[in-house]
Amino acid sequence: MTIAQNPLLDFSDLPRFDLIQPDHVKPAIETLLTDGRALIERLTAESTPATWADFAGALSVGLEPFGRAWGVVGHLHSVNDVPAWREAYNEMLPEVSRFFSELGQNLKLFDKYRALKAGPEYETLSREQKKIVDNEIRDFRLSGAELPEEQKPRYQAIMEELSQLSAKFSENLLDATNAFAEIITDEAQLAGLPDYAKEAAREAAQKAGVDGWKFTLHAPSYGPVMQYADNRALRARLYRAYATRAAEFTDGSSKPEWDNTPIMNRILELRAEDAQMLGFNNFAEVSLQPKMADTPEQVQAFLRDMAAKAKPYAAKDIAELKAFARDELGLADFQPWDAAYVSEKLLQARYAFSEQEVKQYFTEPKVIAGLFKVIESLFTVKVKPDTAPVWDANVRFYRIETPAGELVGQFYMDLYARETKRGGAWMDEARARRRNGAGIQKPIAYLNCNFAPPVGGKPTTFTHDEVITLFHESGHGLHHLLTRGEELGVSGIHGVEWDAVELPSQFMENYCWEWEVLQDMTAHVDTGEPLPRALFDKMLAAKNFQSGMMAVRQIEFSLFDMQLHCDFDPKGPITVMDLVNTVRHEVAVLIPPEWHRFPNSFSHIFGGGYAAGYYSYKWAEVLSADAYAAFEEAGDPFDATVGKRFLDEILSMGGARPALESFRAFRGREPSVDALLRHSGMIAG
Repeated sequence: MTIAQNPLLDFSDLPRFDLIQPDHVKPAIETLLTDGRALIERLTAESTPATWADFAGALSVGLEPFGRAWGVVGHLHSVNDVPAWREAYNEMLPEVSRFFSELGQNLKLFDKYRALKAGPEYETLSREQKKIVDNEIRDFRLSGAELPEEQKPRYQAIMEELSQLSAKFSENLLDATNAFAEIITDEAQLAGLPDYAKEAAREAAQKAGVDGWKFTLHAPSYGPVMQYADNRALRARLYRAYATRAAEFTDGSSKPEWDNTPIMNRILELRAEDAQMLGFNNFAEVSLQPKMADTPEQVQAFLRDMAAKAKPYAAKDIAELKAFARDELGLADFQPWDAAYVSEKLLQARYAFSEQEVKQYFTEPKVIAGLFKVIESLFTVKVKPDTAPVWDANVRFYRIETPAGELVGQFYMDLYARETKRGGAWMDEARARRRNGAGIQKPIAYLNCNFAPPVGGKPTTFTHDEVITLFHESGHGLHHLLTRGEELGVSGIHGVEWDAVELPSQFMENYCWEWEVLQDMTAHVDTGEPLPRALFDKMLAAKNFQSGMMAVRQIEFSLFDMQLHCDFDPKGPITVMDLVNTVRHEVAVLIPPEWHRFPNSFSHIFGGGYAAGYYSYKWAEVLSADAYAAFEEAGDPFDATVGKRFLDEILSMGGARPALESFRAFRGREPSVDALLRHSGMIAG
């Protein structure tokens, strides 16, 4: 097909979101798969020299169009999950999975890389090129390239089925989330809810053609109910519906066909078989091969050490919460659906402010401008509005330039929740930086969040947590956009160890706590007044409110994930829920009801790429806190020398060298947990 007939095949510049339709997917992807297979056939021929230019570089560049096109399809499946896009994505997913399996098991490709590594040219390659060759050889081994020929079809079938199951897990979760609605017709039942939440619920009801107020399980609707609603029965109903999404129960929003339990078990069976075929003891060992950590035992020791440090603080947090609920709110039988509500009341009582009060100051235009000012100040660039075709009218597009006006990269920002958009927040790439015949191809990123859209003609306002989320995803974006990499395999976030990839994102979160930043980043939605210093001081005093509980919660998820992929037998008598309960009783202080089905919605490890890798959030917190401590030691969060070093040694490096080497180059030493414990209030400053 020609580009004119199929805009998904247009790689001249930005994706043509104004023209791309679901019926373009199959012909475009089939064309690119055919081209990819022909390219591989040509490059693996005996007549093709095992050199960078003739083989490795040509393969990377030659397969880039396929990666970009499938990236657009996957992106639209995430942000515009209407039936036609879901069908188009799922129709081609097995073919794409098969292609990647073929690629990973192609012994001729593997032999070419090994010949390149062993040949005289290898020592003359750039650091980036050497790293790519080394990574490819490692990844071929992890993709079954060395398996006996008779085992390869089975391995390929495992990879295809895992891709389909992961997509189905996410779709079930989205369908179950969308299926629930709580309609309230008596406003008295909404006591305690802030006006913005009621206005959004009123608009949702009107859109649905019903009277009253409509609440859903999407974060902008669910969160305020759990945090502010005085109506305990309402909180309990929403909590149960949220906790049992995509589970076996039929008393809420879920349906039997959306139950993720069999999908989880099947995924775990296939991952275990994958590991066994590759000669590993378990899937956790497979997952850790391209990461900073060496063994599952090392990760679990790290997590248990962090748990030992955090749990006394968490126990104190939960005791205070229960005592406050009993003594001040008359809740003798404290329940998990009371936790966010009582926490908000305790926060107000202890620090004399509410998150709702703070939220009024974080108006979207000021927050975006403040974020861009931080980026510009830290990294000596300019962020400017730009134009591009988009997939939704609310999506915005920006460009990053050098002070001299040279384009560095571009990014889309899709901030609002929609029923057709998967939950959470994430960064993804539309295009990576690389050198080509015309010079440098500039990188493009997607920044996606799920914030409440504006209602009532006013700009939308963010909670401080949402501001932190926005800065977090922007950190991922900067890692992708400010790279100086010139080879696709290690440009931006490519080739970065998974347990280091959260370093830039969590690093950026620190700026949400700097007065110098917040005073410029706030304007009250009604008065336009900036955040008062007295209110900021209260926020700062409350920064580590329940930090112990939050830490053990992340450790619980991480330890569960690691044990699930290390010691767990999906065919044995112990169930996934049995395991999560065992982990909870080891590290958690707030134990949910026995009907809570957290694993069924744990899309990070079943629908995303975090299997046996969720611990990386906690490990990256260690790295990011230690990195930010360099600015603290310099006495200025915008110290130009430290900022340039962070850009040069961390962001611009991408995956061109091991993450630990990059960290050592920036800090001059090994990582230390002390800064994280200090920032979290768990050791003295």
